[in-house]
Amino acid sequence: MYNAEETLGRLAGIPNLQVTAKALLARYTRFGIGGHCDALVESSSAESFAAAVIALRASEAPLIVIGGGTNLVVADAGFPGVVLRFTSNRLLAAGDRVSAAAGAVLDDLVDFANERGLRGIETLAGIPGWTGGAIYGNAGAYGHSISERALTVRFFDGERVRVFDNEQCEFQYRESVFKRRKDWIVLSSELRFDLSDAAELRKVSEGIRGVRNAKFPPSMKCAGSIFKNFLLANLPPRAAGAVPAGVIREGKVPAAYFLEQVGAKGLRRGGIQVADYHANLIYNAGGGNSADLYAVVQELKSRVRDRFGIEAEEEVQYIGFDRVT
Repeated sequence: MYNAEETLGRLAGIPNLQVTAKALLARYTRFGIGGHCDALVESSSAESFAAAVIALRASEAPLIVIGGGTNLVVADAGFPGVVLRFTSNRLLAAGDRVSAAAGAVLDDLVDFANERGLRGIETLAGIPGWTGGAIYGNAGAYGHSISERALTVRFFDGERVRVFDNEQCEFQYRESVFKRRKDWIVLSSELRFDLSDAAELRKVSEGIRGVRNAKFPPSMKCAGSIFKNFLLANLPPRAAGAVPAGVIREGKVPAAYFLEQVGAKGLRRGGIQVADYHANLIYNAGGGNSADLYAVVQELKSRVRDRFGIEAEEEVQYIGFDRVT
């Protein structure tokens, strides 16, 4: 049976670990909501991190791995177990390739590549979160995703460190094999780029950041877009037929279109609000909690389902609810 004190004792002999008992998870999510976990365990050493995971799993401790916390909704009651973060943020360049540790901030990786005239992820500028999370959820923007540049991904499967090539990662729109196999932990990725003009790449990224910051201010407690866009080819005729041709972008229908049709803009519950200028933006306006956030998300899903017969799918992941998704 899991005992928090005994479990943490198992970590005592592992070097390079930072252990925080009863950590408030709201401090580690962009929404700024969520309760405590039994302990937060962090390390920038892949060896120490793997040893901690092995020790915790042997103790049958409930555990979950997080990154930058951008797309996390943590329950108000918190998580009754151990939360781990791999914090190595190392970035190394060699020719047209960059090795990026999972804890590297994605926007830092964009700047790192741009400064070296490496083209391929400049359109991902301004997306918050860490590189490991970007690989996990195949982050993207403006018609491009990080999977286009991922040559290999190095991860820990619970027993040993392995390396997958791009095909083995099974990338799809906002999906990867790591999102389905939550027991596998991304440690780093090797990305391959095209050579280009650094000044031009910086210009592209700066323009995109300006647009993104106007829509999702860095100080806003949100996850960016809350729902995935819809692939037009996968929509049933009833829903596809309701979409004006001008709304479709690169074979996708913005979730915001369907949400706007069902009156999402301005919807509020407690401190949680849908932006009045963007139907796919839910934020913590102050004093919000995860129960209200979850209720708003479910209300919007219900409205879209009833009106269009389709299921809106969240980009966010839930921790400490009845299930982890």
